[in-house]
Amino acid sequence: MFVVANFLNAVAYVLDFVLTVYMYILIARAILSWVNPDPYNPIVNFLYRATEPVLHRVRRVLPDMGGLDLSPLVVLLAIFFLQKFVINSMFELVNRLKFGLGA
Repeated sequence: MFVVANFLNAVAYVLDFVLTVYMYILIARAILSWVNPDPYNPIVNFLYRATEPVLHRVRRVLPDMGGLDLSPLVVLLAIFFLQKFVINSMFELVNRLKFGLGA
């Protein structure tokens, strides 16, 4: 059973890392939206390509706020929820598999 627990532990750590990196990419994209960056800059181009598919889906669901884009905030809240609920639940499951705590 320890192999399954170690696998789930590794998956949880990798997922947490990926969500944290995406959160920073999203924050950088939001900060860049306050200025007028060069769209041909490779970093700006990467930030737009990495975040636009998710932000576009959220924008379709949100009502029009008159030029105020709240989609990065919604995605950040979703990332925080995933980190606090899903990742922590995976770590708790790993602890129960390894140590048999509070079945």
